[in-house]
Amino acid sequence: MILNKETAQKTAELLLQINAIKLQPQEPFTWASGWKSPIYCDNRITLSFPGIRNYLREQLAKQIEEKYGKPDIIAGVATGAIGIGILVADYLNVPFCYVRPEAKKHGRQNKIEGLVSENQTVVIVEDLISTGKSSLLAVEALEEVNLNIKGMFAIFSYGFDIAKENFEKANVELNTLSNYEHLLINAEKTKYIASKEAELLGQWRENPSTWMQ
Repeated sequence: MILNKETAQKTAELLLQINAIKLQPQEPFTWASGWKSPIYCDNRITLSFPGIRNYLREQLAKQIEEKYGKPDIIAGVATGAIGIGILVADYLNVPFCYVRPEAKKHGRQNKIEGLVSENQTVVIVEDLISTGKSSLLAVEALEEVNLNIKGMFAIFSYGFDIAKENFEKANVELNTLSNYEHLLINAEKTKYIASKEAELLGQWRENPSTWMQ
């Protein structure tokens, strides 16, 4: 869910500006899954730009508080959302933890790093949502220790139907600062891509697993 369209447009503009998102419809990327993709997103790059990372932390923090009130704790999903999660927690002045995709093989074998207590309210912060599978593993880990999950906020989502289905099935509310739809609007408006490329990019979103196969 997009809570603020103006923020969605501004976020898309900033991510394109610093190449955190790259669009190459004519020379697609190959994801680890084997999918051909005209887009590549690495939001960790935002941490290298103080003005942009501060904008993202403030927007995430304000939308979290507007939507859910101030939670007891912010949880970042490892590894991509640890940085932005800490910034959001700091802005809200609440504790922070992060969640691994699986328990460590040594030491205390933690899935959750940081101090958490049963029944605390938590909002999960992510950097990017594709299918939602890895993000929802973090939800499961937090539920295992009886935390009260209010919802999840991410910087960006591709907006896949499968992600929507996965979050609905898990009964977790997903909110994002921006998404693929607003990215294309901004990219075309700013002449980052041509109208013909926008059409090609739209086709990818409809069926990403078979696009250009």
